[in-house]
Amino acid sequence: MKWRPDWFLLGMVAAAALAWLAPGPGAKGGALHPELLNDLGVALIFFLHGLTLSLPALRQGTLHWRLHVAVQLMTFLVCPLFGVIALLGIGARLDPSLNIGLFYLCALPSTVSSSVALTAAAGGNVPAAVFNATLSSVLGVFLTPLWVGLVLGGSGASLPLGNVVLDLVTWLLLPLALGQLCRPLWGAWAARHKSVINKVDRVTILLLVYTSFCDSVQSGVWLGSGLTALVVTLLFSALLLGSLLALSNALAQRLGLEERDRIVLVFCGSKKTLASGVPMARLMFGAQPGLSLILLPIMIYHPLQLVVCGWLARRFAIRQGEPAPASVANPARITAETREAAK
Repeated sequence: MKWRPDWFLLGMVAAAALAWLAPGPGAKGGALHPELLNDLGVALIFFLHGLTLSLPALRQGTLHWRLHVAVQLMTFLVCPLFGVIALLGIGARLDPSLNIGLFYLCALPSTVSSSVALTAAAGGNVPAAVFNATLSSVLGVFLTPLWVGLVLGGSGASLPLGNVVLDLVTWLLLPLALGQLCRPLWGAWAARHKSVINKVDRVTILLLVYTSFCDSVQSGVWLGSGLTALVVTLLFSALLLGSLLALSNALAQRLGLEERDRIVLVFCGSKKTLASGVPMARLMFGAQPGLSLILLPIMIYHPLQLVVCGWLARRFAIRQGEPAPASVANPARITAETREAAK
């Protein structure tokens, strides 16, 4: 099947390029009024997450407690510790904002849509994947800022946790809860218009990416460090993804998990969310001029994980004698197609 690039991945590149060409409208005090627009964008994203999040669907996956503990430990303990060790090795060789971004990537929760879809494509335990991916997303609201605060505090950097927690509650938790409360009224409508909601969600993220890069461009953060940041981030992302896949597979074998559950641990334990990562970063680091460097690791890790895990899903499916879906043959399409499996 002919490979076609995903519009969202191209949109991230276009948003960054537009910030280089025209940073004024998206910078502080610009025509787009990003100080308000960014907060409203974050609220919209998490309201839609709450509206489309089906908690009753988790009931089928609650019994495999060893699998659940393993997935969450990979996401919120093993991966952040990997980031801490990496930062100790890197030291002060890189821009401080990039150091923050590398660890922020490690502290992020797993994805929902692509983790579940890849599990389904590989013949894995889909209810368990839904449970773990959704639980990871909820836990990440609390554990990601906690990890970042601990690491930044230990490194001498500052993160105003009081203000961050207040912003997270106001612009993230409340919209998420409001979306859940609106499910009885609008849940059926949301189910019928998943593709529209997906596009609104993705376009809002692209807007946040654009405004994040605008301030960095105007303040000259990228001058002299652009190529180095790209190379280091690409190498770090490849090493992180490879390590998480290998450790997840080894842990599954150690626990004696059956193949369907091993697939869940491999995919849910190695994925990192861009959809929640960008708006959370806007709330946590919005005042920092190096926000674009903070976002760079997750922007590179996101397409890398789709390509590599898409190839792995095909391998799993073939090994189990199941035909691999077309979306696995074209990993970039996973982002646009696979919310269906998570509902």
